[in-house]
Amino acid sequence: MLIKHVMKDKSLLFLLLAALVIRLFSWNEAWVERYYTYGVYPFISLVLRTLLGWIPFSIGDILYFFAGLFLFISFIKLVRRIRAHMADKFFWVVFTQKTLKGLLWIYLLFNVLWGLNYDRQGIGHQLNLEVSHYATEDIRQLVTVLHKRLNTAAAQLTQSQRQALDNNTTIHQLGIQTYQEARSKYPFLNYKQPAIKTSFYTYVGQYFGFTGYYNPFSGEAQLKATVPRFLQPFIINHEIAHQLGYAKENEANLVAYLTGSHASQPAVRYSTYFETYLYAIRDLGRRDSTMAKSLHTTLHPQVQKDLVELMEYLLKSENAVEPYISKFYDQFLKLNRQPKGTRTYNEVVAWLIAYQKKYGLEAI
Repeated sequence: MLIKHVMKDKSLLFLLLAALVIRLFSWNEAWVERYYTYGVYPFISLVLRTLLGWIPFSIGDILYFFAGLFLFISFIKLVRRIRAHMADKFFWVVFTQKTLKGLLWIYLLFNVLWGLNYDRQGIGHQLNLEVSHYATEDIRQLVTVLHKRLNTAAAQLTQSQRQALDNNTTIHQLGIQTYQEARSKYPFLNYKQPAIKTSFYTYVGQYFGFTGYYNPFSGEAQLKATVPRFLQPFIINHEIAHQLGYAKENEANLVAYLTGSHASQPAVRYSTYFETYLYAIRDLGRRDSTMAKSLHTTLHPQVQKDLVELMEYLLKSENAVEPYISKFYDQFLKLNRQPKGTRTYNEVVAWLIAYQKKYGLEAI
């Protein structure tokens, strides 16, 4: 019965065909890079940011609220109908059709507006990097350089510059300025018509475990305001990288590093080296715990204070809901060509080692 109704429903057949075409197209990374990422996507993203970027609050968060409200009301209606014994076979056929259409529309919009960027060639292709297994000595070299850079950045960052990070607008402007500066070295990181917003769900984020996110349906980069301020410049640069079409988390982290590590603002450099050092030192700790502990004792006093603040923030954020949300997000990443799930973020270490092998340690 369901198959007969599907075959008669032309709009559903069209949606299924469109989804199939997108899926087939996504299998060719070169096509995605050429015709989507540097074809239609720049126009789509620029239009979204132009239309919504000037609005001081997040339109995407409002859309998420109404979508959640719609789902909640629909669920209540469904439960009531089932309890009233009003859900016959025909009802379930129609319900399944509508659900399929809704899911297909979301799939199509997600991919057309941004999601196809998961299937592009990406930053490795642009920089001609070869990511491969790396030796313990490689990570030792990387961590040593990052340790030095982090201590230097901490010494350069004044108290007034740290206090300036308490202003959300300042954080947003730092991200915009960082990409403007990076454009001369990396022309493909041309960021126009900014759309950076503070998330409405900042306090809900304590339960969901996010620090920032990109809304593919509105083109807005979102930041959770309660994250320790010294981390926020790196987070913003990561979300802007998503806006520019770097969908995979490891690539967005690498872009955030390439832009932030050479920024003119000490607060951006410090945030960048702090975050990247944490990724690298965790990797080193699994391979050479003695060296990792030794490096920790020689960190700048401000870095050690910030590590304590970060640990307190993470402990305060622990709750019963976050592990389930994390598992869901882990599966989402795996479905989008990131087989390591949430561990993909840490793969920036492999990218940086590939970068240092190609351009030298001084480029880090």
